[in-house]
This record gives sequence, C-alpha cells and structure tokens, in this order.
Amino acid sequence: MTVSTPSTPDELSPTSQQEGEVSLAIGGMSCGACAARVERTLNALTGVRAQVNYASERATVVRTPDVPLSRLIEEVSGAGFTAELVGPDGDPGADEIERRVRSLRRRLLLAATLFMPLCDTSILFSIYPSLRFAGWQWLMVALAAPVVSWAAWPFYEAAVRAARHRTTTMDTLVSLGILSSTGWSLYSMFVLDAGTHSALSGLAHRSGGGIYLDVPAGVATFLLAGRYFEAWSKRRSGNALRALAAVGAREVNVLDGDGRELRRPIADLRVGERFVVRPGETIAADGEVLSGGSAIDRSVMTGESLPVEVAPGDAVLGGTISLSGRVVVRAGSVGADTQLGHMLALVERAQNEKAAVQRLADRISSVFVPSVLALSAGTLAVWLIGGNPSAAAFSAALSVLIIACPCALGLATPAALLVASWAGARMGIFFKGYGALEASREIDTVVFDKTGTLTEGRMTLADCEAVAGVEQRELLRLAGGVEQASEHPLARAIAAVAEHWYGQLPRAESFQALAGAGALGLVEGRRVYVGRLGVDGAPGFAAEPSRLPAGLAARQLEWEAAGRTVVMVCRDDTVIGALALADTIRASAAPAVERLHALGLRCVLVSGDNQASAAAVGATVRIADVRAGVLPATKVRIIRELQQQGHRVAMIGDGVNDAPALAAADLGLAVGSGTDVAINAAELIVMRDDLCVAASAIVLARRTLRTIRGNLAWAFLYNVVAIPLAALGLLDPLIAGGAMALSSSFVVWNSSRLRRIVPRPD
Repeated sequence: MTVSTPSTPDELSPTSQQEGEVSLAIGGMSCGACAARVERTLNALTGVRAQVNYASERATVVRTPDVPLSRLIEEVSGAGFTAELVGPDGDPGADEIERRVRSLRRRLLLAATLFMPLCDTSILFSIYPSLRFAGWQWLMVALAAPVVSWAAWPFYEAAVRAARHRTTTMDTLVSLGILSSTGWSLYSMFVLDAGTHSALSGLAHRSGGGIYLDVPAGVATFLLAGRYFEAWSKRRSGNALRALAAVGAREVNVLDGDGRELRRPIADLRVGERFVVRPGETIAADGEVLSGGSAIDRSVMTGESLPVEVAPGDAVLGGTISLSGRVVVRAGSVGADTQLGHMLALVERAQNEKAAVQRLADRISSVFVPSVLALSAGTLAVWLIGGNPSAAAFSAALSVLIIACPCALGLATPAALLVASWAGARMGIFFKGYGALEASREIDTVVFDKTGTLTEGRMTLADCEAVAGVEQRELLRLAGGVEQASEHPLARAIAAVAEHWYGQLPRAESFQALAGAGALGLVEGRRVYVGRLGVDGAPGFAAEPSRLPAGLAARQLEWEAAGRTVVMVCRDDTVIGALALADTIRASAAPAVERLHALGLRCVLVSGDNQASAAAVGATVRIADVRAGVLPATKVRIIRELQQQGHRVAMIGDGVNDAPALAAADLGLAVGSGTDVAINAAELIVMRDDLCVAASAIVLARRTLRTIRGNLAWAFLYNVVAIPLAALGLLDPLIAGGAMALSSSFVVWNSSRLRRIVPRPD
C-alpha cells in the first residue's frame, strides 16, 4: 500500500476577485446555445474575457478599467437577455429560478392532465370513425388548445426573442414543430374530414387529424417535463453555495474593553476583536485561542473524525464547533478571508469552470433550423416553377416542414432523463442532469473521502483489554461511570457501550474534565481516570507512560498501528486496562470498492485524518493509493493533478469539506446521508446508506447516455431519410405527420426500456 502525506499541506489561499472581475446573473437563457451567444457577445468586446455557465446562469467577466459595467449589461441586453451584478452577499438569480420552477410546474401539471384524455380520445376517434359525433372536433380542440397555447408559451416566447436577434435555438425548432403539427391537425379535422359520414368513407378518405393533434400536445408535455427537471436541478445546484455559507455562525459574542459580552451580527466582527465560544456553538472566525480549552469538532472543515483539543495559543477555524469548554478567541481572519470563505470561493470557481455540456440538438440548431426553412421554401418554389398546382406545391413544402419537425429530436434527451430518474429513484440514485451522464462515460478514477463516506463518521468502542485480576465488565463499568458525565465524543462512545451492556452505571462524583488528557472522578469511592498517559493535563499518577504494564503497552502499539485511538483506565493510581476506539467502516465500503474495480476503475482514498487511520481503512477496503492529512484545497489539488495526467475523475464524499473537490471533479457523487452542501455540489447523489449503489449509479448513467445517443441517432436518421422524400412529393402531409408521430413514439419506447434495467456492475 502506498500512503502519502503532503509534507506541507496547502492552506486555502485567498481567492478574492481579480481586479476588474465581476460576476453577472444572466436571465432568459433556455439552452446551451443561448449561453454560447452571450459568451460570444461579451468576448467580442475589446478588453473583455468572459465565461458563461448555463447551469448556474452566471457570467464571470474579467474586464479592463476602460470597460464600464453598464457596457456589459447593455451588450447582454442587446443579445436578448438580462444581466445583473452579483454582489458578495447577493444572489439575484435565485428568485428568478424559483419563479421559473413554479411556472413550469403549473404548465406541466395542466399539460399532463389534458394530454392523457386527448391521447385516448384521438386513438378512439381514429380507429373507430363511426364514433365521431357532431362537433367532435371541438372536443379535441378544447383538450389540446390549453396545452399548445398557454402550457407551451415559454417555447414560443424564447423563439420570438431569438428571432428578434436574427438567430435560432432549440425553442425555434420546438415551436415550429408544435405549431405546424397543430395547424395541419386543425386543417385535417375541419376541412379534410368535413362532410364524411360513413365508416367506410371515413377509413378511406379521412385524414385522421385527431390522432395527430395529440402529437403537439404530447411534445409540449414531454418538453415541459424536461425543462422543469432542468430548472429544478439548477435550483439545487445554486443551493450549494447558500448551504455552504450557512455553515458559518450568524452572530458572535464580542468582548469589549471592560470584558462585557456584546451580541453582534457576524458581519460586524473585525480582525483583532475578542469573542467568546461556548460548548455547542460555532466558531465565528479564524483566530487564536486566548484563554480556556475545548474539544473542537473540525470534521466539517478538514474531514477529521476525531475532535481536536485546543488550549491558549492554538489556532481555530471559523465554521468548526466547540464541543466541551468555553474559549475566548482573537479574530485573525473574518468574512471572505476565513478558510470557510475560501472554501466557498473554491466551490463557486469550480462550478464556473465546468460549464454545462450543450446538448447535441442545441449545438446544431443554429444550422438545422435555417436549413429546414430554406429547404421548405425551396421545395415550394421548385414545384411552382415546374408548373405544378399550388395545392400540390404547398402540400410538398408543408410535408418538408412537418417531417422535419424536431419532435423526436426534442424528446431524445428529456424522455430518457425522466425514465432514468424514475428507475434510479427506485435504487436511491439521483443524477441532476445531462452533464453527469456525459461525465460518467469516461470516468477511469474514483476518489473517495474517508470520514462519513467509507466510514460511519462516528466513534465506537472497537476493543478493550483488562489487566490480570480485573474483569472487562468492571473495566467498562468504571470507565462508563466517569465518561457519562463528559461531553467529549470519545467519552460518549465509551459510556454508550457500557450502558448498553451493563445498564445503569454508577455516578461519578467530583468529576473533572482534563483538557487534552481525559476525565477524572470518584466512582463508588474509588478514584478513576480515563484518558491518555504522559500528556500535559493528565493527573500526576498518569504523567509517566512507564507505569503502563508490558501487556497493555504491546496492545496499545498494535491498536495504534491499526489506526485506533487508545485511552487508558486507571483506578486509584493504577492502570487496570485500556480501551480502543475507532471510526467504524461501512459494511458496504469493501464490496463497493470491489465493484468499482470490476468496472475497471482505479480507486484513491483521500482523508484529513492521520496516516495510520487512513492506511488502516485503505487496507480494509483494498484501496492501495491512500493520501492522508489533506485539507480541502489539497483534495482539489489532487483531483487537478489526476486530471492533468489525463484521468477522468469521479469524487465520492459526504461532508462540507468535500464540496470543493466534488465541484472540481469531472463527476461529483455525494452520499445522501451527508451534508446538504456536499449533495448540492455533486452531480450524482446516492440516497441509500449503501456505497454499492455508487457503482450502479455509474452503470445507470452510462446506459442512460447510450439511450440518449440512440434516440438522437434515430431522430437525425429519420430526418435525413424522410426530408428528401417529402421534398420529392412522395410523402403528403398526412403521412409526414404519421411518420413524425412514429418517430416520437420510437424515442419514447426506447427511453421506456430503461425502466426494465436493473444496473449491476457486471
């Protein structure tokens, strides 16, 4: 096993904005092509370098001093979008995304409610024309009109906005598809079907327009579902930064010159001021302990499973939690300059660097739509110049437009995403969007966090050893009697086991918590000490490790080599036993690593814990490459190094300290039992407390991507073959509409096959 510990772990360096760098919230983007257009518009300005992230709807712009902010906003507005400055505490895009999610949800509910009866009625009237009654067309219109008008309005609005700026997007294709198929259906029902009555003549001459009226309604419904899913995912992604910021304290108790405590908002804390932190409170800023002592839970920042004892002169980090004593801290870094603030900047920077993958349909829409329109107009002109009747010319041109309607093209991605989301939900898998699918295809390396991911993230009693003449029952009973009065996590673990096995524990009198050493108390008249030997703060009789019996000394070395934490139990100045505590490895950790290896993936373990603990976990789960003692910035650096070596990296984590690495990786995978920060920063989420599902998630993502690519291939092939036939007059609008419906049906059927897939690594 290779275990590497950085000789000088990188601290999170300040990431304040460069001179002239601003962040803009961009509104009105509906596809990747929109983001590309905004980026081209800004980069066309002299002295401006811009990067637009469609997923977060942010533009990061570096400008020279002679380019005013108003110029940037004007250029974006001129391209058909809105722009607003994002301040250090502001999130102007959050409300807009929330409004969009609510609007899409309402439109989707209406469309789904009306589409099903419309589909059933269309099939019924088409198969059994004799069932049509006077005014049946109006029933169909009543069901379809709200869907193709109000529900589909966002597509029309975006298409018109693009047209005003002489460009096309996916919304242009969708709008043409819905409107043309709706128009032909109305013409079929009210013109071609007019005046026919018998079943025989209906089968022979009627267009069956009703069966095609459900096509535009179905397309609108499916695409709205895709847009809703996408908007909801954006809202979750945006929550990552807000959740990370929420880790910090909101208020702080500042000491004035007379030693009085003044409660202030955290924003009012200044460098050099003293503030008080009590047990259970979050430390407000990075600083130095002036007085007092406490056990500090730093897992949220460093991933360390064990609390760290601090005393006067020790450094503490903002966002960590004091577990035991009261401390007075002098603020050294506040606000954005704290390590938590730097971590927040790392997440935001990584997300901005990783722009959302543009869908294939979006990338070609700027060429496809004008080509189809030109081909349709050209077909009309050629037929008219050739002396053909205008009705035949119009029929051929309309056939080209209808056959080229991007129904299947538009359904290819959202239909597969919706089915895969449902299939994944049954297994506790959630992937946020198309980017996670594309990233999963080329992943060859998986980086694991340790604490809370491969392990349970809580200490338990792993072993105990009593000296000759002392029963283990008595050893645990005495230790539990003392530790039940302590707030330290190690003490709670010991007391919980002792109480579980032996019931009511004796109470300790004259209890003392010894900072950095352990706890002391009188149990049934006997002085009992539980803690470490030979450390500052230990009582006099425990100050010399030489008092340790030879047998226990050997066991201590054995346990420590296995990465366990060892505490001694003394009774009346005599060592009577030792206890070993460890962070329990998840039962699913080793099988999960084995399955990932079976997929041909390399596994790497990174941890903020010490070398012995990390190496022990790595050996247990069979991960050879172990990196110990790393901070959040170092995790990001490790991922960057792997990427520079040509690897495609997935990161699996659960804590706040993992958020920058999750965002920096090609594929971020969060364990659902972890923090909201990690979940929001990742693209793939495993909601079950079972790491084996991580391998299944990668398999499901890969198979979903293959399905989407198959859908797109079919949609393009269908257009390539069918458009020339329509232009030659070999397909009338009726057959073109049927072919369009068949193409869409194939895409839906192909996507539905994902429901029957039970992803397994083999």
